[in-house]
Amino acid sequence: MFRNFAEMKEKAKSLGPVRMSVAVAEDRDVLRAVKMAMDEGIIDPVLVGDEGPISSFIEETGLPSDIPVINEADNSRAALKAVSLVSDGKADILMKGLVNTSVFMKAVLDRGCGLRTGRLLSHLAVFEIPGAKKLLFNTDGGINVAPELAQKKEILLNALLAMKEMGISNPNVAILTANEKVSEKMPATMDAARLVRMNNEGAIKVPCVIEGPIALDVAVNPKAAEHKGISSRISGNVDLLIFPNIEAGNVMGKTLIHYVKANMAGIVLGTTNPVVLASRAESAEGKLNSIVLAAMSHKR
Repeated sequence: MFRNFAEMKEKAKSLGPVRMSVAVAEDRDVLRAVKMAMDEGIIDPVLVGDEGPISSFIEETGLPSDIPVINEADNSRAALKAVSLVSDGKADILMKGLVNTSVFMKAVLDRGCGLRTGRLLSHLAVFEIPGAKKLLFNTDGGINVAPELAQKKEILLNALLAMKEMGISNPNVAILTANEKVSEKMPATMDAARLVRMNNEGAIKVPCVIEGPIALDVAVNPKAAEHKGISSRISGNVDLLIFPNIEAGNVMGKTLIHYVKANMAGIVLGTTNPVVLASRAESAEGKLNSIVLAAMSHKR
């Protein structure tokens, strides 16, 4: 397991660069992140978008003047072109630039050149929390609003497969709920118990240790588990949190960022190739973390 993003970045550097296509690349912070990732030997980028402002930002950020740029001023067509570079095997990962998320995701899911696999799309967030001993993986606080059991299984598998590509084996997984009692009045607890049973029966094909239903305090604090009389193999040593719905994941993530001052990376999974979907408000350093995460998740 990685203790921080610096360790993950060093591992990505050791694996060599992946080819990254940037959709609508005329964004200063995106290109700063691209520059940092290039300097670390993590990516070889291709920039797609309006060549005029891109050229200006290339000079401003110190990117190489010979960096490949595909000129397309229309955002929708630029997104489609950036996606097609990945689907045609000319790029390994995809990054969103200065384009509306709905336009970008429409291109990602385009039936002609998109990155569909038939799997459910989900969002994987990773947090570097001050004082924590390792990175914490969370899903899904970004895409699936109220997943049912079958969707939760796919969300779990997407995350496990990505973590496996990163070299993380047999992670500890907490299926989060409000408490540990299975009750029909709280459907999330029933889903959690079923996911644990699926894993025990071999239906979760990627090795992991899963516990649930489990509340956050028990998952992260062995003293809470002891106080509640709960015997847990993962308490205090969780690698991956599975949320019952988007609100729980979203609130958790924003709490970590704004109150705990955690650093975050995030990518979209379930596509043929990892997709970086960083917020426009995210700093260049935050975008770099997401590029590193995508590079590490790419199947080599």
